[in-house]
Amino acid sequence: MSVKIRIPTPLRKLTDGKGEVEGAGKTIGELLDNLDGRYPGIKERLCDESGNLRRFVNIYVNEEDIRFRQGKETALADGDEISIVPAIAGGCV
Repeated sequence: MSVKIRIPTPLRKLTDGKGEVEGAGKTIGELLDNLDGRYPGIKERLCDESGNLRRFVNIYVNEEDIRFRQGKETALADGDEISIVPAIAGGCV
């Protein structure tokens, strides 16, 4: 099973400059492990010491936020498109 993962610009240094990579896994958690095996260090940028997704990281499966599904246990199917989107915060000046 293969899925397409869109990599945000700040993480592309870990994927040899690639903005899109292929990955595999039955769940988002397995996919992150698979990615980290191929691109060491990417998981620690996305997950905290406990293995939970960092607050500022949003992951979408086919444009649906995994926070409204099963989080890292969200099931994946062949051909799914995953987007990793760092949250952007701002405020009034």
